[in-house]
Amino acid sequence: MKAAKITAWLCLLAMIGGLVNAFVNGDFLVDGGALLDNPWGVMSLIDLYVGFALFSIWIVYRETTLWKIILWVTAMMIFGFLTGSVYVLKALYESDDSWEVALNGKRRGGPYEQT
Repeated sequence: MKAAKITAWLCLLAMIGGLVNAFVNGDFLVDGGALLDNPWGVMSLIDLYVGFALFSIWIVYRETTLWKIILWVTAMMIFGFLTGSVYVLKALYESDDSWEVALNGKRRGGPYEQT
């Protein structure tokens, strides 16, 4: 569990560092246009959003409250794996060092608990 937490923290810090670099040194409109003009750039975006969608399936499975699901999945689609890194840390720290709880959450009977 400790290794997973360290890895998640390193991923979060890498995402923050990368975003700071992109905002300071990049131009989203120019760089984004160049990305979309390149077939591998388009493929990278497809790959990225497939990853977002698959990760979001885990969020939907793990969370029990509809408004939390909507919030987390929306954040995932907007902020990407910055959100994914925070979510993994949340799951690990809520787990009391149980992989079962980290992966499944504290799911109860129905698909969504109204809290």
